[in-house]
Parts: sequence; C-alpha cells; structure tokens
Amino acid sequence: MQEKIIILDFGSQTTQLIARRLRDINVYCEILPYNKYPHGDASVKGVILSGSPFSVYDENAFKVDLSAIEGKLPILGICYGAQYMSYVNGGKVEPAGTREYGRAHLVEFDHSNPLLSNISDNSQVWMSHGDTITAIPDSFKVIASTETVKVAAYQSTNAPVWGVQFHPEVYHSTEGTQILKNFAADICGCKCDWNAASFIDTTVAQLKEQLGNDKVVLGLSGGVDSSVAAVLLNRAIGKNLTCIFVDHGMLRKNEFADVLRDYESLGLNVIGVDASEKFFTELAGVTEPERKRKIIGKGFIDVFDAEAHKITDVKWLAQGTIYPDCIESLSITGTVIKSHHNVGGLPEKMNLKLCEPLRLLFKDEVRRVGRQLGMPEHLITRHPFPGPGLAVRILGDITREKVAVLQEADHIFIQGLRDWKLYDKVWQAGAILLPVQSVGVMGDERTYERAVALRAVTSTDAMTADWAHLPYEFMAYVSNEIINKVKGVNRVCYDISSKPPATIEWE
Repeated sequence: MQEKIIILDFGSQTTQLIARRLRDINVYCEILPYNKYPHGDASVKGVILSGSPFSVYDENAFKVDLSAIEGKLPILGICYGAQYMSYVNGGKVEPAGTREYGRAHLVEFDHSNPLLSNISDNSQVWMSHGDTITAIPDSFKVIASTETVKVAAYQSTNAPVWGVQFHPEVYHSTEGTQILKNFAADICGCKCDWNAASFIDTTVAQLKEQLGNDKVVLGLSGGVDSSVAAVLLNRAIGKNLTCIFVDHGMLRKNEFADVLRDYESLGLNVIGVDASEKFFTELAGVTEPERKRKIIGKGFIDVFDAEAHKITDVKWLAQGTIYPDCIESLSITGTVIKSHHNVGGLPEKMNLKLCEPLRLLFKDEVRRVGRQLGMPEHLITRHPFPGPGLAVRILGDITREKVAVLQEADHIFIQGLRDWKLYDKVWQAGAILLPVQSVGVMGDERTYERAVALRAVTSTDAMTADWAHLPYEFMAYVSNEIINKVKGVNRVCYDISSKPPATIEWE
C-alpha cells in the first residue's frame, strides 16, 4: 500500500506547490477538496491544510470538522489552515494592521521542535495573509516568531498538530522544503521512497487489478502524457489495449504520419483515424474559445464511440489526463478556468468507464516515468500541445486555409528551436494566428496580410510560466523565415506575457 500525505485544499493559489515540494522529496501526496478527506484510508500518514483566499470569519469561508482526524494523525496547517485550527480550538484571529505580505525571517524559534529541525537562524520565510493569529488556544504553544508576527508557527500540546502562518511551499521560503520534509518524514514517518520506478510498479499492479481482462481503448493525442499512459497500460494489459489516434485536421505539420510511426515502433496496437472533415464542418463559423473546445472534445468522443463499437466488448476509455488538467478544469470554488477535452463532456452514450493512470502526476513526473519505461527521448521531451490543437491557436473561426498557414509558420518556429538547440530549454512553444491584418511591403508592392504571434515559455509544471528569453538573432531568423516562406503572413510578434496573469495558450 502506497503511503501518502493528504493535502486538503481550501482554495489557495499555492496548494499545488505544497504537492510539488513533497513530491520533490519523494513523498507521495494527493490534493483533495477541503471537505473530502478519505476516511478509512489506512495509507494516509498525515494531513496538510492549505491556505485560502478567505478569512476564517467570512460567511463563505471553507470550514470542516477535523475532529475525526485530530489527535489520530499529524496535521500541519499553512496560513489559513493554521488560523482555522487555532480559531476552532479557541484562539483569536484578527485582521492585521497592514497586510503581511513578502519576505520575513524567523528571528526566534524552537530549534528542538521536530517541525523546525535543521532550520537556520534567521531563516527567510514568505508571508501572505491579511489576518493574523493574535491569541493561541491554551493547549497551543508558540514555536516560532518573525520580526512582526508573534505566532509565526505553533504546536498543540494535546495532539500532533502544527501550524505556520507563512508559506513553506513557495521558493521565497528558503528552507520551506526542509520544514515540509520534517513534517512528512520525521513527524508523519513517511519513508520518502516514492519515485518513477515505484509509481510504475504500483500503477501497473493497480491497472491489472482494476481492468482485469477487460478491453480498453485509449485516446492518443501524440503528446507525452497519452504516450506514457499508453506504454504503461500496454505493460499492464498488453493486447487488450487498443489505441486510437484521431486526426482532427488541426495537428502540426506532418504530425499524423510521424506520430503513428512512433507508436508502432513502441509495439502499441494503434488505429489512425482521419476525421478532419467532420471537425472542420462542425467548427465552421465558431469563434468562441470554449465552444471550440467543447465541439472538439465531443467530436473526439464521437469518434472514439464509433471506433470502440468496432471492437468487441470494450469497457474502458483510457486518457492521458495529468494533474494540471484536473486542477485547471475546475477550481475548488467550482469556477471553470477552461475546459480540457480529456477531463469533461463524456456523453452518457459512450457507456465506457474512465481510466486515467497519470491523473495525479505533474508533467515533469510523467517524463521521469517515460524514461523509466525506456521510451525514446524525442517522445519524452516533446513540448505540450493542446488537445484541440491549432484550433485554439487560431483566434476566430477555423478554416482549412488558416490551419495550413499556421502549420507552416509553426513548423518553421519549432524546427528553428531544434536547429538552434533551444527546443529543450523551452517548456512549450507554438505560433498563434491572429484575427488581424496589417500593412506591409514586399518587393515594391503594398501588402495587407495576416499577423502571427510566437509564444515560448519556461516552466516546471505549467502551473506558472515565464516567457522564454530567446536570443534576438534567433527571433530575427524565425521572423524572416516565416514572412519569406509562409504566403499570407507579413508580420511576426513575440508574446512576452507570464502566467499568471496570462495563460500559456491564448484560448
């Protein structure tokens, strides 16, 4: 049984970073909504309560009864989580005189406390809260203070409960990972032995038990996520897996043939389906991004359904869904940021159960699993590519002519990154066809043609991203190549927006 830490999410923007830090020290963890603790799960070794955008006094604040686990398992509250546990146990939480935000230092703390073991004097931490704990319950004791915050960290004397008002998960807390390790390893007793190899062994065993002799169809996209999922499933169930790779007409240049060749070399049972005519027809005149995603998502399911009916007794649909897909598709408050074709909209008519073996992994973890499975490096390092493909990189309506233009511009950009040895330094890159035309001059003639925006970002897991600082010489080369070789484009721009506030994709 894989031991784990449960992170109860109260809506913080940095909840996923808590998971990242734990995974970095080889501790397996899962993020669950604040009110969905898995009672009866004997593999849980400890619980972390995240921060929240709310005050504990807000009418809409997320509140949960922790009595079933308090005293039975170690609990660590972070920011709101710390304030909430103090508040419900009789402490006082009040608005701070000014918002406590930014760097602070632990000027006083109990070096002997297990949560703060091996922490340096004056260690830097990151504060981000509007409320502060002004009085702790009688059964609590202060174990750390900063220059301005008396209760920077506390411990209960009656139960294995700790709280910190700073954020150990963010990079600015220089020894935050050590604090999380102290909690997970020393306090909770986690072995810190979770890695790609153990994930494969555990997941293959689980898939064999879950699927038995059932037949499975997997929707391949050509990306690393679905590819790793396919190889993992192939190891578990072999010939009972049928992979379906759909060409919706909005893949990259030559991608359909190239990817099919890669999959066949991996020994996968793959069916290639050219359904481009169906998708172009259904997308005709559609400009709203979410509608595009929904149409393409439903279209994929329609094709899967048709192909699945050609195979006898298929019971499962497998997908390469990963953690950021799940997190971005539906926030803790129920607000849709953007839909992902591989996590929503499954129509009832499919009558297939869903299998998502990678849904708890971040992208870099998926790549480590792929390497452990012995997959070729060019598949593992391939940049993420949206399921709807170039449909969400063409702003406005979709036509075959626009796709052809963007395929050529995108190919020049991506091939240029490879040729200049920049591809592996970038997390994700692509070209976007803008719904504007601009004046230009080619030869002695005035032109009025399309503009293309180039997007390249650096990231660790797609939760945050910065624009890639590519060499000016490279950008000049790519711009010149696109304008000279792609008919209908006379202007190239570069997107220098970070995420947040922007997203990686434009739609």
